[in-house]
Amino acid sequence: MAGALSEVLGEVLVAADGEEVAVSALAARGVSLVGLYFGCSLGGSCAQLGASLAAFYGRFRGEAAAGGQRLEIVFVSAEQEQQQWQEAVRAMPWLALPFADKHRKLKLWNKYRVSNIPSLIFIDASTGKVVCRNGLLVIRDDPEGLEFPWGPKPFSEVVAGPLLRNNGQTLDSSALEGSHVGVYFSAHWCPPCRSLTRVLVESYRKIKEAGQKFEILFVSADRSEDSFKQYFSEMPWVAVPYADEARRSRLNRLYGIQGIPTLIVLDPQGEVITRQGRVEVLNDVECREFPWHPKPVLELTDSNAVQLNEGPCLVLFVDSEDDGESEAAKQLIQPIAEKIIAKYKAKEEEAPLLFFVAGEDDMTDSLRDYTNLPEAAPLLTILDMSARAKYVMDVEEITPEIVEAFVSDFLADKLKPEPI
Repeated sequence: MAGALSEVLGEVLVAADGEEVAVSALAARGVSLVGLYFGCSLGGSCAQLGASLAAFYGRFRGEAAAGGQRLEIVFVSAEQEQQQWQEAVRAMPWLALPFADKHRKLKLWNKYRVSNIPSLIFIDASTGKVVCRNGLLVIRDDPEGLEFPWGPKPFSEVVAGPLLRNNGQTLDSSALEGSHVGVYFSAHWCPPCRSLTRVLVESYRKIKEAGQKFEILFVSADRSEDSFKQYFSEMPWVAVPYADEARRSRLNRLYGIQGIPTLIVLDPQGEVITRQGRVEVLNDVECREFPWHPKPVLELTDSNAVQLNEGPCLVLFVDSEDDGESEAAKQLIQPIAEKIIAKYKAKEEEAPLLFFVAGEDDMTDSLRDYTNLPEAAPLLTILDMSARAKYVMDVEEITPEIVEAFVSDFLADKLKPEPI
């Protein structure tokens, strides 16, 4: 256990009294699950979580949970000042990542694609693999810890039960079997959701007319049943009944939903094809690339630029006025991207980098201005927006060897960042 956890958390953690606790000591305590709590002491939502999380944690502290398995929580702070961090840690009954280990903190935020706080992610103590991406819902849905350790279940099991059509007709979830399924987390109160829904209705129609077996499952985040009914009336697909809050919550937990709109596309076996269905639908309005298997290298566009905020991204800027330059750049990067993606997929982890080629347009100009990049093309960069850091390689010719060495050095922490 210590090896896998140490790779994630380092060698030592800090207790509320300031004492260091060796990560290796967690095994002796019988810890089998670790909750990574991303938060701060200042945010109202973090403060609200504190009491309920402490009560929840208390059920596992000092006594074995079901099957002799136990939980530890590690605070990964967003505090910028050490005094605030110390005050926050002193008030917590669990452990914390050392304040000085800022580099590891940023790596954890990127590794787990944390986009807002508070956030609670459960990982298996023996392997370091993610068990549940949305621990906040676990606390709400299972406050007694009866379902510990909250591991992922098959989609078919989580979705099991009656589904609705907007004409009031019901059907069993088994009707989804054998189809690609888009699991659509959305709400009427959310303007980007309503915009996406209009596009998605047309995409759904085109895919069905092309003879593809495809269904969309609406998982509502509306604030009332009336709002749900009004919004669902615009949708030609099926939905989890609004009254079935437990099943809606389980689906949110299964896919670790942190924001809406989110469209998860599944294959007929219920395995995830892409979590970026929203981007794919907007980029492929004719649905020619359905079911949207992820591409190793993307061309940077207005609709997918939001992914720059999800973690470190390699971006190769090229002169788009040169015919074929963007395509040649993609072909240059692709083997390296495929190798990285395959390596981490084998470990059942998300790749630590996304890969983009950027041409010349207003959005790219804005990105260069925001990150204070030189105007050179080609220009090889890695942008880490959450860390407000950039890594730049400005050379006359970009070769596969240069790209591979640049990526390897970044992953080995050998590159010195420049501030954004």
